[in-house]
Amino acid sequence: MTTILIVEDNETLRLGMKATLEDAGFHVLDAADGATALELLVANDVGIVVTDLKMSPVDGLEVLKRAKTHRADIEVLMVTGYGTVESAVEAMKAGAADYMTKPFSPDALELKVRRLADMLDERGRRERAEDEAEYLREVVESKFNVDEIVGSSSAMTAIFKQIRKVAPSDAAVLITGESGTGKELVARAIHRNGNRPSGPFVTVNCGALAEGVLESELFGHEKGAFTGAVRRRKGRFELAHGGTLLLDEVGEVPAGTQVKLLRVLQEKTFERVGGEETIKVDVRIITSTNRDLQQEVAAGRFREDLYYRLHVIPIQMPPLRERPEDIPELARFFLNRLCEQKSRPELELSTAAEEVLLSYHWPGNVRELENVMERAMVLTDGSEIGPDDLPVLASPEATRYLSVPDGDPPLNQTLQALERQLILRALARAEGVKAEAARRLGIKESALYYKLEKYGIT
Repeated sequence: MTTILIVEDNETLRLGMKATLEDAGFHVLDAADGATALELLVANDVGIVVTDLKMSPVDGLEVLKRAKTHRADIEVLMVTGYGTVESAVEAMKAGAADYMTKPFSPDALELKVRRLADMLDERGRRERAEDEAEYLREVVESKFNVDEIVGSSSAMTAIFKQIRKVAPSDAAVLITGESGTGKELVARAIHRNGNRPSGPFVTVNCGALAEGVLESELFGHEKGAFTGAVRRRKGRFELAHGGTLLLDEVGEVPAGTQVKLLRVLQEKTFERVGGEETIKVDVRIITSTNRDLQQEVAAGRFREDLYYRLHVIPIQMPPLRERPEDIPELARFFLNRLCEQKSRPELELSTAAEEVLLSYHWPGNVRELENVMERAMVLTDGSEIGPDDLPVLASPEATRYLSVPDGDPPLNQTLQALERQLILRALARAEGVKAEAARRLGIKESALYYKLEKYGIT
């Protein structure tokens, strides 16, 4: 229902206008002077202002200008007792939608206000449709799908178990892991298997936007809130109402926005940029980051209270190098999907090509593997992917080393990390047969069992 503000210093006329519009079904506020009207504008979500032109000390033109400054989409109906063309033209130039001259009938007042209210409703429907269409375009263009979570390793089995446990609740989930490990896929799986699967799943990349732009994306903005804000726009929180909002790379959120984000998580309310209306939403929050947020908190770059709000249920995504047994399965999955998309016959993955894939350290994780398989599909001339179709991975520079921990860790820590990766790779090549893995490693099977227990490899 549109809220109307009547500003008129003649009490009899003001109360009569209020009664007419209330009888027509509108919610009506009234003010006897311009100063009071400006206070009501700030405190209420007013859609239409009906104001007398000649008032003192704040006249109708000043009310009009201040109303438009407060919220650009407010419509103003100017009332003048003088009926001069000059007054009407001045009001229309200042942004009035229409004007009336005194005296006027109750029916004429109701007709003009109803036309303005219908115009506001139509504008709101159009803006909602534009916002929803824009978001749907983004969803359609996204290539991520829940079915793309591939892996039968013990690490991924544990992830699937966590998804089943946390999905039915509305608890906040923090998904951590290196870039390209599939954090967004896990977030989508939690949403799809949760208690609001029919609701929207909305994402925003917090690291890709400047602070002012990020606030607008999260909370929306009013028309005229900043240069280029030509209309009111809903933010991602509003679009996600009744569903799930994924804040990707939440560790990149600037300090000022962190405060506003904390308030939304605590109170479930916010205001659009440049607006006064308090908006309430029901949204499940999932966040993801490739940063260590505990270190960010210790360094003073991330609020501790916000961290604990987000870190209710943590899920750590393993890098691809720590689950090499999934590499052949993922490679075949990407090959089959790419061939289907390109309408070409299925391609096989040769044993020699598998060896190359297993020998690589995959700094870009699953995303890099997908790109490599697409490149291989384009390069191959036959029906099978071979080592020659993987020229980058097959080079000595790519295969002569495994990854080591970041920074300058102690030597024993580095050696243990490398030993664990070698064992995982040997197991993957041996398809889980421990005797064969021990033979490949050049150690006794009993020694392999000891190391499996030492490194927690199941």
